[in-house]
Amino acid sequence: MPVIRIAAAEVHEMHGSRFTPLVRPAAGSAELCIWRLEISPATEGVAHKVLREEAFVLLDGALTLTIDGEAADLVPGDAAVAPAGSTIRLDNSADHPAVVMVTAPVGFSGELADGTRISPPWVN
Repeated sequence: MPVIRIAAAEVHEMHGSRFTPLVRPAAGSAELCIWRLEISPATEGVAHKVLREEAFVLLDGALTLTIDGEAADLVPGDAAVAPAGSTIRLDNSADHPAVVMVTAPVGFSGELADGTRISPPWVN
């Protein structure tokens, strides 16, 4: 049985957040990616377009998720889905980190406002 140990996972940092990949092709997955996202306190996220569907479950803290201009405050246990092609932003205005479990299909990528395409290393 393949087990991915979070203690052994490579951590990536970007835009005031820490991405810890768990399930992804490098760990043996053919279809799914799951990563732990920790958003630092008082962080305004960077708006970006997701080119494949992406789902979020808030595990700890508080988070404002904006999808195509519509913002929603999430509390632990809340979940949300960003459709493919939508523009999203995750903000943490609290004074402690927000911890989110995120999933997307293999091949997931995004696009910044300036058109820069990102294929995040935590989904490869």
